[in-house]
Amino acid sequence: MKRTTAILPLLLVLLVVAGIGAVQAESRIVAFCGSASKPAMEEAARSYEAKTGTKVELLFGGSGTMLAQMKLARKGDVYIPGSPDFMEIAEKQGLVDPATRRILAYLVPAINVQPGNPKNIRVLADLAKPGIRVGIGNPESVCVGLYAVEILDRAGLLKEVQPNIITHAPSCDATEALVSLKKVDAVIGWDVFPKWNPGRMEAVFLKPDQLPRLAYIPAAVSSFTKERGLAVGFIDFLASKDGQAIFAKWGYLSSETEARKLAPNAGIGGTYTLPDHYAPARR
Repeated sequence: MKRTTAILPLLLVLLVVAGIGAVQAESRIVAFCGSASKPAMEEAARSYEAKTGTKVELLFGGSGTMLAQMKLARKGDVYIPGSPDFMEIAEKQGLVDPATRRILAYLVPAINVQPGNPKNIRVLADLAKPGIRVGIGNPESVCVGLYAVEILDRAGLLKEVQPNIITHAPSCDATEALVSLKKVDAVIGWDVFPKWNPGRMEAVFLKPDQLPRLAYIPAAVSSFTKERGLAVGFIDFLASKDGQAIFAKWGYLSSETEARKLAPNAGIGGTYTLPDHYAPARR
């Protein structure tokens, strides 16, 4: 009897520890993210964990690459691409629950140049000048790269600028780094890029009629999630007042009204298919 009595507290401790371990294992989600949202998402995940105790593991890359990885692994709880293009693909392939889709922030395409704009790039046509080194995201897997090709194509400048496109970046943050590390003279990126590395680049805004589409960052629950409640909770936080304040801190726009001030007649969302006449960078 004494032996049994002595063992009981140990068993209770083990059960409690096991219970805590189970709770901790359940309080963890994985989000596959296009890196257009990287700085804001990293801060938001830390804030959410501090508030709720739920750990959010963030995986970043090109939106198309992240979608392919989530599909291949058949795991993940949340998908957050950098634009609606790849969310449309995710929905068509049944990889996310459309009923959980939310818009987190809006993005405006812009030309990003080195500090002081030493090459004097003022308008889109300047990217076709001899000797200008241009970089874009890989348009087959990176949202901002797809928008870059669309902008040049709709402006009738794709053929002229294409010879100056010397590299394709594998993600949005890699696209931004091309300028901040002075690998190129300019990229067609997002207006928020200068906020990521203050003092290391500037944004040259395009004319409103040169923006066929504005972008937004959507989020939805993955079809593979085993933690639907936690996944929905994280998306709700991102769309909440606290989450939106984090996005605003990093320069993202919170409403379509704000975005349309820069391009009143531009479309919102939708998709774009690469034209047959687009040739990838070969250098």
